[in-house]
Order: sequence, then structure tokens, then C-alpha cells
Amino acid sequence: MTIFGLWLSVFLAVMACWMLEGPLAPSAIATSTVSSGIFPDLYEASVAELQAGLDAGTFTSVDLVKAYFARIDEVNLKGPALRPVLELNPSALAQAAALDAERKRTGKRSALHGIPILLKDNIATIASEGTQFLTSGKCIDKLRIPILGLNTTAGSFSLLGSVVPEDAGVVKRLRAAGAIILGQFQVTASESTTAHSRQLGKANLSEFAEFRGNLPSGWSGRGGQTTNAYFPNADPCGSSSGSGVAVSIGLTAVTLGTETDGSITCPSSNNNAVGIKPTLGLTSRAGVIPISEHQDTVGPITRSVTDAAIVLSIIAGKDPNDNFTLAQPPVVPDFTKALNKNALRGKRIGVPRRAFLNDSISGNDPFVNIVFEQALSTIRSLGATVVDPADLPSADEIVVSNNETIVLNTDFKIQINAYYAGLLKNPSGVRNLAELIAFDNSHPQLEEPVNFTDQSEFIASEATTGRNASFFQSLAFDHELGGSRGIDAALKEHRLDALVLPAPGFTTVPAALAGYPIVTVPLGFYPDNVTIGSAGPLTIYPAPGVPIGLSFFSTAFSEVDLISFAFAYEQKTQTRLARKAFPAAIPKTQLIDIVGK
Repeated sequence: MTIFGLWLSVFLAVMACWMLEGPLAPSAIATSTVSSGIFPDLYEASVAELQAGLDAGTFTSVDLVKAYFARIDEVNLKGPALRPVLELNPSALAQAAALDAERKRTGKRSALHGIPILLKDNIATIASEGTQFLTSGKCIDKLRIPILGLNTTAGSFSLLGSVVPEDAGVVKRLRAAGAIILGQFQVTASESTTAHSRQLGKANLSEFAEFRGNLPSGWSGRGGQTTNAYFPNADPCGSSSGSGVAVSIGLTAVTLGTETDGSITCPSSNNNAVGIKPTLGLTSRAGVIPISEHQDTVGPITRSVTDAAIVLSIIAGKDPNDNFTLAQPPVVPDFTKALNKNALRGKRIGVPRRAFLNDSISGNDPFVNIVFEQALSTIRSLGATVVDPADLPSADEIVVSNNETIVLNTDFKIQINAYYAGLLKNPSGVRNLAELIAFDNSHPQLEEPVNFTDQSEFIASEATTGRNASFFQSLAFDHELGGSRGIDAALKEHRLDALVLPAPGFTTVPAALAGYPIVTVPLGFYPDNVTIGSAGPLTIYPAPGVPIGLSFFSTAFSEVDLISFAFAYEQKTQTRLARKAFPAAIPKTQLIDIVGK
């Protein structure tokens, strides 16, 4: 049986079972709600708004999945062809129907029950059909709904069709919470002709989380070039580019990204979104295609701080498959309790001005300087003392240090080889980094974008010889530069509660080196008369209307404070609502077009 045939049979069986259990009749839903105009706008709809509609029976999770599928179809390969989505989950509708039945019968499991979520395509999802089952309710238990598989490829054809041994740790938590894995981040036009790729789903990304070499941000072999929804062909920033673009225009409720150095922060900044890059070890990396266990993290990209806090509360926690998580505090906070509009009152927020000025991106951008100064005024108006400057003692050394490169290159070879070796199946035959380099060279039509053939990071990583004395010296020096002589030193010297900088550029580096958290919120938008710049042969940056973010950062496991500060700033400014995507990039399908149809 084809994937489509299996999906269809599952969906029809679930719907028949659901009707036997006596759900609210679709005609009743249509009559009571379509005419009343109470559907949330999916461009901005929050998790709370969606849950309220689901609890009230205004719409169902099946309706939500159908609406998001339609919205993705409008802009993914059609229209502006933004390409943020790689695959759509063939079992999403069946899972939604089962979760609707469970809600009706026993209530919801969590704030994410029945809420669709998109995953970055380096986060593992089981690929073997029928090896895992969604069971819920009397009739549903008998059906044993198979969770059909999604590819996990990091955007590379070398992993297409590979079978992972189990879901990533964060995916297990999402499934347990009742979230619906809508898909991953876009199939290319050539792939979309096959039944296999037509029915699946995840978010596009910079291939191998932008660690292959000098490639366009947001480009992958499988997905092509993801572009920003705020100006045609603008840079979405990588590597969680599809996650940022998809959530920015309401192609899903929430998304997950990963960050080694900037890959949640920058896509959030460029796409008018909120991103949380957690402390190293707060969220599990088990099952995530790696760069470095010493810097990789998994976190949410959403449209609001509230939604990001909801997601982080669910995905955070210890995982025996990732020993870094075992060092976190014993109790995972409910991060939604940090949502305090008055959180900045009486706090001391520092500006590491030297780091900002050292940065060739935001530090030399006149417009970024303007909106950043406005942000500092807002922070003062909310009752905080802004300490400016509050420099990192290590700022100048970080700029010239090569230690991060040594750590990442060494870790990548070790960990990517282990990842390939751990696969249950890989049709490409690639089993390690050396064979991956050879695969890309042998398939230029698949793996080389226009004017880019670079595999410099892969080649440098392959040349490493393991975790030797030089590696451990570099790792220790990174922790010192980012932590004890960096962020921690500034916090201590100036008695600070947090630091703040514009999100683009250098901001991410100290936190990446130390493994510390960052929370990014919308700061502003480039003016319509900005001089358009080049971000390579496929994208442009800056560009009119392209968003800019603001980042709060601090020491390890300070997420509660950072979320509270970001929330206070967000609620005061409401910057996200000041501008929408360019018209062609705004999907038109809404719930009113789906419910009762």
C-alpha cells in the first residue's frame, strides 16, 4: 500500500470511529460559529486563542490541520514560493481526529493538545510506518493508529529515506503533550511529483544547520532557497530559516528550531518572531542531527513570548539519552509564570557596547542604532536602570578567537559519524562524513546551489583527529571567553540582571561559547527607503520592511528572568503588530473557509 493509501485508510477509519463515539456534528459547528465571526485570525492566532476555540467546539484540530495545510499550499511552492516547509505529515489528520475525540471524552493533556507544530528538519521523527501507534479512547484503542513517518534529512539528499531508531527527545515530549506534528521545513519542485513527497511534512533549513560551508542562508538541497515573507527574496537567516518564516505568517501555530550559534536568534530576528535559545542542557538534543554537543540547543520560535514559554515548559527537562540534560535543576519551571508586565521594574540591564561596536553587521548599521536606542528608552520607561556601557572583558578576544571553530569542527566529525552509524537504514549508502563529502561532489545537480559548491566546513571537520589536548584547551577557553570573563563577568561587575543587544550579528557568540540562553523579540523593521544589500546570489539583506530583533541574554538557566523581561518589553511595544508580510506572502485561507465545508 502507498503512503497515501495508508494515510487515507487510517483517516477514514478514525473518522468513522469518531462519529460512533458521538462528536459534535459538523453541521452544528458550522451553524453555530461560521456566522458569528469568532474564528481567530491564523496569521496571529495564539495557542490560548486556539485552545479556547477547540474547547468551545468552535472548530476542531482536524479543521486546524486542514487550514494550515491549505495556507502552506498557497505560499510554499506556489505564489511567492517562500519554501519554508519540506514535508507535511501524512498522519496529521488522523492524529488530529484522535486528539479531538480524546478532548471531547477526557479533556486536554496540556496547553499544546491538538495544536499543530512544525519541526526543523534536523529533529528526528520516526520513519518506519506502523512501528509506533497513537492510542486513545475505546474505539481508537482498537484501531491502533499508526504514526506514519517523516523524513529527517537536515535538508540533504544523503539522508532522504533514512530511518531513525526513535523520535527525538523533544518530539517524545510534544507527542506526550498531545501536539500534532504538522510537518518539517519544503520539497523541491522535482520532488513534489512523487507520491512519497507529496504527502509528507517538516521545515526547511540551511543544510546541515548551515555547517557545510559557505552556502546561502536558508538553502538546502532538498528544500531549495527559503526566503523572507517581509520582502521578496530577502534573507530569512539560518539555519532555522523555515521555522522562522513559517511561524511569521501563520503556516502553523508554533515551531521548533535549533541553535549552535545564532540559528534560533537570527531567524527570529529576521522574521518578526520570538525565539528562545535555551541554556545548554535544558532541552534534549537526543535525536537531533548534530553539530556540537557543547553548543547545540533546541528551542521554540513563535509569534509571542507567551507561546514560546508554553512550548519551552513542555520540551524542557532531563533525558537519559542526553547526559547534558542531567545537570539541569531538578524541577522544570512553568515558564508561563514568568509572564509579568512589570518584570523590568527595579532591574539593572546592561549594554555590552564594545561587543556591539565590534560587530560588522548591527554595530555599523545606522538604522539598527536608532531602533536600539528607542528600545533602551522603552526599557528605562518600564522601570529598569540601563547600565551603558556594561562591557564584556573578553569582547575583543572573542572577535579574533578561533577556538569555536576548533571545537565545532572536531565535534561535528565525531557526532555526525555516530549519527549515520546509528541509522536503521539509509538508502543513499552514506555512512560517515567522508562519504557525505563524496556524495555531494557526485550529485551536483542535487547538492550545489547556484554559484556555490562550498564544503569547506565539512572538509575542515574531516581533517580533525579527535578530541585531543588542543580541543579541550579550546573548549575551556571558549567557556572562559563567553562565561567567566564574558557574560558572567559583566553581570557581576555591574550588578546586572541581564544584558541586551540587537539580535543581528555578534550578540549570539558569547552565549554560544558559554552555553547560555537568549530570548529574542521583535525590535523594528527596516524603512522603505533602506538601501537594498546582497546576501549572496540568491537573497538580499537588508531590504525594506525586513524585521530586526532585540535579544536579552544572561547566565545559565536564567530563562525565567529573560522570558519575563522579554514579555514586559513585548507587551509595552507590540512591535510585531506594526507591520505584516508583503501581500502575496500572506496566506488567505482561514478557519471560516474550512469549518463545515
